[in-house]
Amino acid sequence: MRLRPSTSHWGAFSAAPDEDGNLEVVPHPADPAPSPLLGNLPSALTDPTRVAAPAIRRGWLERGPGPDPRRGEDEFVEVGWDHALDLLAAELLRVRTEHGNEAIYGGSYGWSSAGRFHHAQSQLHRFLNAFGGFTSSRNTYSTGTSAVVLPHIVGSADDVLRNGSSWPTIVANTELLVAFGGVPEKNVFVTPGGVTRHHTPGFLAQLAERNVEVALVSPLRADLPGQLDAQWYPIRPATDTALMLALAHTLVTEGLHDRHFLDRYCTGYAQFERYLLGSDDGVPKDAAWAGGLTGIPAAHIVDLARRMARRRTFITVTWSLQRIEHGEQPVWAAIALAAMLGQIGLPGGGFGHGYGSMGDTGDIGPDFRVPHLPQGINPVKQFIPVARIADMLLNPGTRYQYDGAERTYPDIRLVYWAGGNPFHHHQDLNRLRKAFTRPDTVVVHDPFWTSSARHADIVLPSTTALEREDFGAGRRDTHLVAMHRIAEPRAQARDDYAILAGLAARLGIEDAFTEGRTAREWLRHLYGTWRDNLAHKGIHVPSFPDFWEAGGFQLPNDESDRTLWADFRADPVTHRLPTPSGKIEITSARVASFGYDDCPGHPVWLEPVEWLGGERASRFPLVLIANQPHARLHSQLDVGAVSQAAKVAGREAVRLHPADAARRGIGDGDLVRVFNERGACLAGAVLTPDLRPGVVQLPTGAWFDPQGSLCVHGNPNVLTADRPSSQLSQGCTGQHVLVEIERFAGEPPGISVTRPPVISRAREM
Repeated sequence: MRLRPSTSHWGAFSAAPDEDGNLEVVPHPADPAPSPLLGNLPSALTDPTRVAAPAIRRGWLERGPGPDPRRGEDEFVEVGWDHALDLLAAELLRVRTEHGNEAIYGGSYGWSSAGRFHHAQSQLHRFLNAFGGFTSSRNTYSTGTSAVVLPHIVGSADDVLRNGSSWPTIVANTELLVAFGGVPEKNVFVTPGGVTRHHTPGFLAQLAERNVEVALVSPLRADLPGQLDAQWYPIRPATDTALMLALAHTLVTEGLHDRHFLDRYCTGYAQFERYLLGSDDGVPKDAAWAGGLTGIPAAHIVDLARRMARRRTFITVTWSLQRIEHGEQPVWAAIALAAMLGQIGLPGGGFGHGYGSMGDTGDIGPDFRVPHLPQGINPVKQFIPVARIADMLLNPGTRYQYDGAERTYPDIRLVYWAGGNPFHHHQDLNRLRKAFTRPDTVVVHDPFWTSSARHADIVLPSTTALEREDFGAGRRDTHLVAMHRIAEPRAQARDDYAILAGLAARLGIEDAFTEGRTAREWLRHLYGTWRDNLAHKGIHVPSFPDFWEAGGFQLPNDESDRTLWADFRADPVTHRLPTPSGKIEITSARVASFGYDDCPGHPVWLEPVEWLGGERASRFPLVLIANQPHARLHSQLDVGAVSQAAKVAGREAVRLHPADAARRGIGDGDLVRVFNERGACLAGAVLTPDLRPGVVQLPTGAWFDPQGSLCVHGNPNVLTADRPSSQLSQGCTGQHVLVEIERFAGEPPGISVTRPPVISRAREM
């Protein structure tokens, strides 16, 4: 058995099937902390949920395209590849002729492959661009709020999200790490495009060895590795902004803020200070005020502010805090707080965003562009913020605000998805199911019968990364990995490139899409172009045959000593920020000019709907945190061994405090019903004191298994609200939702998503 190299979003590895067809997986030898998620891979080749052949929903096949409430419930008919592609090509032409390219939504948001050529989103977008364009999406569910607000504050989101201070700089210089949302170690094993060396667990261990003082601000103790001896501030969810404002208020009233830094490097501070002091609204944002909102004693808030002023302090905010209502505010307030301390641009001080949210944040790998497939230019300028897909499908022609502009939702007739699972990412899944009944046609490429495939009209079986050749590398990855084919494609599965090339031939755009190349020829071409470009910079890269034989190439250089905004601090004139003022905009005149009551011109406390201090909490007295799972990436390979082992009674595990469980007669391991007015799901109870009372935690990613409005498998997005963060960003708010929990009595319904839907076979097969 010869192990062959490959990579995934959670780590590089080598693998091969044994004599019995079981996949053996071995982590990359250079990886100091391999991800346990590699254990989900063996099921990827042969799981019963693999899509075996092209399948058409019976109602669409018999009655043709059109809105249909049977999507998600109808049976499927397997057909031959030629029949399926002929039907799809005809439907694409019909929609373009009758409604224009704007009526095609090229979703394809997701993480389907670490490969840079067989990147499903790139493949689909390249195809649709050659076809005349499509309505696209903008931003991500993960950072959609920050991506919009950060340019208004500091001029660039990429600088913060991709080029923040490096972990070695933090480890060597930080004296106090204040972690809003913590640094969840479970997330650092994942990076888009792959990761060869997982460095972050080692850096967290070094923090512990140095006894760096850590303040964990989170309702979940598990949001920080156990080896770090942190002071835990079990904050009431959604009140981090109030705590930040009170810390800032203490700095002002005790004269601990850095006036020189604020004057030289910032604009709009005076207006923000008036708000802190309550000069206009009569409400000082002091520690006593914040204590009532956050549940953190006022004395503890004052003490933390004083310690932050005395020490080299690094403030980090996880992405989770901007995935809530008014998610702009904790990001903005944290930057303002860091500016008041005057340590921005100093090694080990200042602000960071996403440490513990992604493996590449703070990593030391090179910031290196690797070979990738060009997508071409989209002639259609229409787009939506990605988290507004249900609004778009349900409300064509409706006007909405986004980042200072009024936009209009297009009338989408065909949804085309290749890679990704909107029935994982999106909120209020019962509403999304209704939205998916509205288009004329829904097309999905997928290796598995996910919920998205089950809600489609045309399902085309795509290969997994194990069944094709590619190359992969993630952001700040240390290696470009040659992804060899580990196994032959399952049943009739084809890679996305082959599927789209077949469509392109039928539509007369084959030359534009393929440029006459096979998949292997594309790999050689993209690698060769990249190699030639690097040669002009004096960087030697091996030939493609040598690269392929070696199984990879170690990328040159790393950036172990990196401090965010160090150049700006050294010379704010030469290295001015790309904001209107060239400075940090604690108050943004531009944002203020938009007139949004849900996102004014400087950081403020705005009461959300989904929080324990609101009216809804009288009916639904628990706040559920729907965070990322530890046993899989999003919903990927939920059928895998690691993911399945984390289940309780075959359902997703919901964690709750023993006191909350006792009041409801719930024991450890019980099957429970988690519900609110939007829907309900079943989950297995796990009791733990390591979360704040009144808080429960149910990770996302269990494959959606609806029976009526009940998800019997434990997907929390049947509960979450499809409500934007604000008119500014229209970002996702799926992190928090108010719920109630009760012990489930009676015979539990069976789980259906671990087997294919009802399928029959057409005669021509």
